[in-house]
Amino acid sequence: MNPKDSKVSEGGLNVTLTIRLLMHGKEVGSIIGKKGETVKKMREESGARINISEGSCPERIVTITGPTDAIFKAFSMIALKFEEDINASMTNSSVTSKPPVTLRLVVPASQCGSLIGKGGSKIKEIRESTGAQVQVAGDMLPNSTERAVTISGTPDAIIQCVKQICVVMLESPPKGATIPYRPKPASAPIIFAGGQVRADTILASAGNHTVLAQPQPAPAFTIQGQYAIPHPDLTKLHQLAMQQTPFTPLGQTTPAFPGLDATSPTSSHELTIPNDLIGCIIGRQGSKINEIRQMSGAQIKIANATEGSAERQVTITGSPANISLAQYLINARLSSEVTGLGAL
Repeated sequence: MNPKDSKVSEGGLNVTLTIRLLMHGKEVGSIIGKKGETVKKMREESGARINISEGSCPERIVTITGPTDAIFKAFSMIALKFEEDINASMTNSSVTSKPPVTLRLVVPASQCGSLIGKGGSKIKEIRESTGAQVQVAGDMLPNSTERAVTISGTPDAIIQCVKQICVVMLESPPKGATIPYRPKPASAPIIFAGGQVRADTILASAGNHTVLAQPQPAPAFTIQGQYAIPHPDLTKLHQLAMQQTPFTPLGQTTPAFPGLDATSPTSSHELTIPNDLIGCIIGRQGSKINEIRQMSGAQIKIANATEGSAERQVTITGSPANISLAQYLINARLSSEVTGLGAL
């Protein structure tokens, strides 16, 4: 869809959008409800897809996807539920001042500038016109290129605020690759190589198209920072990567990846991989790395270990399709090693 062709209605821009929220366990429990009844009702009444990240993490990501009016309805229901929780907690409390409803959005850092505006003009305008408090975190969330945007106020102020934020996000799509924030379990963290993202967490802009990657259990990757490719399209990506440049008519593209061309100029992408995981990428006598090179068609160079560094630099060179497939295969190896699934 092209946001430029959309009419701005009372509900904002009528296009499909994904908004991510960061919630604590207690808040998530409130949204899910007994036997999942609350979230089921929210899905049915709003028409939005509401996905809650798995895991025994102190924080969870709630992903809301749908046309803008469905998103606003879902936000309205979440804000009202939180207000209900606040009212319930105050019935037996001596506190007289009622705390505001607070939601935390997770927004690609590349879009935060547009949200703040020149000299803070845009965020000031949003605060004044909606009555909600809006704050953009100065630092990115750990191991990601996203920032938290905290909104607090009455449910109505929050809805108006979300509408304005959605318009800004649609008018200024993310630039470059977005590495989404993934909350870590309270136990020992798992470090994945840079560049790994989940398919349920990316809203990518391909030219004038909004490409939304559907939730999948497997990772997806951004190609040249623009295209989200879910796991099921891996075979198509492999075919694209294997197209030999001389035999591909100039400008030929594949419908699976708008604007992506096997004849694209070669470029390089760098990853850093912890020393203790590099072995699973190389394999015995280089068998795994050679397999990844052959399957992806990319050149892959692993730098020698440097003294005092716990990481190794990996440089992938090739077309966008080659690089994406190589990244996918490398991360699949890392995931299988970390989760103990053995060889893929």
